[in-house]
Amino acid sequence: MGSVPESLPEGFAVTAPALPRPVFTRQFWGDLTFVHWPVDPGAVAHMFPDGARPDVFGDGQTYVGLVPFAMSQLSLGIPRGIPYFGRFLETNVRLYSVDDDGRHGVLFRSLETARLAVVPVTRTALGTPYTWAKMRLTREGRRITYDSVRRLPHRGLRCRVGVEVGPVIEPTPLETWLTARWGAHTRKGGRTWWVPNEHVPFPLHSARVVELADDLVAAAGVEPTGERLRGLYSPGVLASFGRPTML
Repeated sequence: MGSVPESLPEGFAVTAPALPRPVFTRQFWGDLTFVHWPVDPGAVAHMFPDGARPDVFGDGQTYVGLVPFAMSQLSLGIPRGIPYFGRFLETNVRLYSVDDDGRHGVLFRSLETARLAVVPVTRTALGTPYTWAKMRLTREGRRITYDSVRRLPHRGLRCRVGVEVGPVIEPTPLETWLTARWGAHTRKGGRTWWVPNEHVPFPLHSARVVELADDLVAAAGVEPTGERLRGLYSPGVLASFGRPTML
């Protein structure tokens, strides 16, 4: 792979556009780790719903992300969180998408969650591929380890990511491009939908990957074509989602 460009694509939004009201849900994403690999856009183009396609950075590559984190303060249309959910873990495998309106988002290939109730609700309402897993986060000093074992469907798929969190960093243009994503493309009922979100830019730290054993990226049908990028960690952001709109 050639050298990575030193600037973002023209017109790329590094801060979230104003979110159309009403707000559909709010949630806090905490203890996020981002692990990325380059991917051949042509090898994954068939995975995208109509009207969306792989988003390609200036180096000619698109990317796959493995992102474990902790969810909390989940609310649905009201300011107060839902007590049942509390704080729980998720891990997503995501590709990077763009549509003809120039909206740069993500396409989820899988989303592990420790809360079974999330799976049927989000699969039905939004078409997102949630799965149920047994998950754990452990912390020792600056080291954080995420463990996940799939319960269903496709029981037994595992993911273990261990990182050593470093200092605050100024993200490169590519790292900004990967993390400044203001929505998701999804397929529901045979149609393509855009689900917008809004949050402040992620505060980012370097994250040295000290342990990585993952079944999820391969199970999502994605094959990296190059070396893993440096890891990133964020203590978290409060995110809001607007109602989905049809492409």
